[in-house]
Amino acid sequence: MQRSLADSRVKFRHLQCFLAVAQFGSVQRAADSLSITQPAVSKTVAELEAILGVKLFERGRHGAVPTREGQLFMPHASACVSALRQGVDLLAQAEGAAAATLEIGVLPTVAAVLVPPVLRQFAAQWPRVIVRLATGANPELLERLKAGAIEFAIGRLADPERMVGLSFEQLFTEPLIAVVRAGHPLARGTGLPGTSLEGFPVVLPPFGTLIRQSAESLLAAWGVPPLSAFVEVLSVSTGRALTLENGAVWFVPQSAVEYELAHGMLVRLPLPFAGTGEPVGLIRRSDTQPSAVGRAFIEAVREVARARMAAVSGKEGGNSAKKRGKSVSQNVGKNAGENVERDADNTARKGDSSGASGD
Repeated sequence: MQRSLADSRVKFRHLQCFLAVAQFGSVQRAADSLSITQPAVSKTVAELEAILGVKLFERGRHGAVPTREGQLFMPHASACVSALRQGVDLLAQAEGAAAATLEIGVLPTVAAVLVPPVLRQFAAQWPRVIVRLATGANPELLERLKAGAIEFAIGRLADPERMVGLSFEQLFTEPLIAVVRAGHPLARGTGLPGTSLEGFPVVLPPFGTLIRQSAESLLAAWGVPPLSAFVEVLSVSTGRALTLENGAVWFVPQSAVEYELAHGMLVRLPLPFAGTGEPVGLIRRSDTQPSAVGRAFIEAVREVARARMAAVSGKEGGNSAKKRGKSVSQNVGKNAGENVERDADNTARKGDSSGASGD
């Protein structure tokens, strides 16, 4: 088949259906996401395979899995769709008649602290944009990004094999902490003895996530025996409800509960040391460039992240200064006390000498 002939026959709907099936791994789920019927998706993908002269998916019990040819074609199909969206976005901003659309992925544990200030800045420049936020576990966001379903993601650095074809720009790091509701029995202690978790529900991040690994490391370091029962959840709202209503001990990234900590709803347990700081950053495809609206959103994310890091550094610096000030004050007080004692001794010695002379 001549390349020019294939180029002229490939339509946007072909690419859209191909990317949807690659993203969801299921023709039915792809159809649901596109609001069309399953036979329509199957027919469209079959048309694309006939045009290209290759098989793009292997279909079986595990759904639709891209073939080698499908994997090779995927980034180019995604780049084509992305380029078209960029053009539409530019026209939307220039004409002011139609709203642009931006689809991004965000970890639920960082969405609450980042998205509100980012949207405030972003809306000032792009007031007519539909922002579609997809939240989910890090592996899910990476798959959606590779399939072209989202333009970029705000997530965590994953294992090297998962980051193939992707770039990571670190924004900040956040520690994993353990929190309980205000007035919880554990909040009155000075630490977290291993046996003290037995009488309370424990909420952990899902197995296989980086923050779950951090939680397990913390539990092991505290000498907590293997837990016989716990709840795995990534949803911040569910973790918050279990902590406030069921008295659970919740292992969660600090940024996810900053509001609750600041307003006294939750209390951070006085643990011997902080959890390992996990990097959070912008994750993008290496083979595509963000749209104009995407670049504006990314810059807003960077500015908010910089302000956040500056605030954290200032707080840490203030705490260090307080500690140094307290230490200096103690030393000054101690030295002053020593001087008073010396003056008293000298006065006493002078008094003794005067008394001796008078005798």
